[in-house]
Amino acid sequence: MSITTLKQPAPDVSENRIMDSSPRSDQPRRRTISPAQKLAYLEGYEQAIQTSEGGSYLRANGIYSSHIAEWRKLRNAGILDEHATTGQCGTPRTTKSKLTKEQAEIARLKKELAARDAKLATTQTALDIMGKAPRALGADLEERGFRIDSRAFMKNVFDQLIESGISTRRASSLAGVSRATMARHKRAERFPPKPVDAPRPAPANKLTEAEEALILETLNSDRFVDQAPEQIYAVLLSEGTYLCSVASMYRLLRREKQVAERRRQARHPARKVPELVAYQPGEVFSWDITKLAGPRKGTYFDAYVMIDIYSRYVVGCQVHLRESGALAEAFMKQVFAQDQVPQVVHADRGTSMTSKPVASLLSDLDVLRSHSRPKVSNDNPYSESWFKTLKYMPAFPERFGSLEHARDFMDRFVHAYNTEHRHSGLGFHTPADVHFGMAGHVDDQRLTALEKAWAEHPERFGKNRLPKKMLLPEVAWINEPIKQEDGEKMLV
Repeated sequence: MSITTLKQPAPDVSENRIMDSSPRSDQPRRRTISPAQKLAYLEGYEQAIQTSEGGSYLRANGIYSSHIAEWRKLRNAGILDEHATTGQCGTPRTTKSKLTKEQAEIARLKKELAARDAKLATTQTALDIMGKAPRALGADLEERGFRIDSRAFMKNVFDQLIESGISTRRASSLAGVSRATMARHKRAERFPPKPVDAPRPAPANKLTEAEEALILETLNSDRFVDQAPEQIYAVLLSEGTYLCSVASMYRLLRREKQVAERRRQARHPARKVPELVAYQPGEVFSWDITKLAGPRKGTYFDAYVMIDIYSRYVVGCQVHLRESGALAEAFMKQVFAQDQVPQVVHADRGTSMTSKPVASLLSDLDVLRSHSRPKVSNDNPYSESWFKTLKYMPAFPERFGSLEHARDFMDRFVHAYNTEHRHSGLGFHTPADVHFGMAGHVDDQRLTALEKAWAEHPERFGKNRLPKKMLLPEVAWINEPIKQEDGEKMLV
């Protein structure tokens, strides 16, 4: 089981409606795919795989391969067609339960029949196009000096095979041409080389050097030195003089670096950038609170989540009916009792994060408090990234039917994330392996497998070492601090 295929019990609310699952009604709504759209996606995907572009089609349309497999079953059983004609908008969770054994058998037989028909049509088309043996014809033309004509003929045959639905691999084999060559020719036709840009002529409305000098002299004169370009422009027009537009005045002043703020305005001091570094688990924790949509519009549950930024291990997760400083304090006490007390706890500037109960607890435990700058979401990247991983997964429900439903889902997701998810920022280790010191053992197993491959086929490898993406980073940070001399740790 992976976090993208996590199953959850059906919520207590109907999912056949498009609901607003965001904290505010003016926020974007979650994506809902109707049966008619699913049929259209299936048709587009089946056309794309004919040209070996199925994977790119899934990525471009934001669809998983598991969606295609499930929608095919529903279509073959006739459920999608029935819902599309009646206008119903069911999700895979609601329609999947309607498949009977007879419908599943019908779907399997339809799939086999469609595959046989497609194979038969492809074979017949290939036989019709290849009736004149283009391999021999192409070689004969090249031997007689008609190399360009032979290539054009073979390309025409290749294009006809592709248009008839034959895959590029099969078409290249039948036509006797290289797929790379055909792809290069197609790209050249689609994107012809751009002509060399000719020197751009000077604009007809360009100011002369004498006019620019006069404008700058006027702007910097004793009469206008303290006035803005708009005021100078208006005064000169009232006197019957036109030098240039206001935009040209600003352009010339910017070129001479003479545009600066001169008004006596109050300026807020720059906020200190939080710079945190962790060299091992247990040093820096990051926590935040996110909203989970409840059973009705306008109702939400609050998920308290704390993460170790070095190992990405979720050290604590609780779901409550509301957000408060007292609940945050109790949440932290439980986390510190189960795991360990960190050196630094980082959070944004929410009311619960800056509340007195939380501040007093961290002060009593001698834990350094760190907060993000106002309106700077990048200062808490680990929590924000984890929330996106949670809410963008296909199995994440649009609404939770009850508090127990939300707590059960979060518990199972956190367990799968900690113990099964291969994190790309951790050398594809699981957070649990890194947090509990098992990453070195996993690296040894990987290295043993690679050493065996190096010994069997040394010609296939340039360097005998683990790929860089498989290496565990030595340090994790929030806003990378300034580095000292080589060999020394970063300044914190």
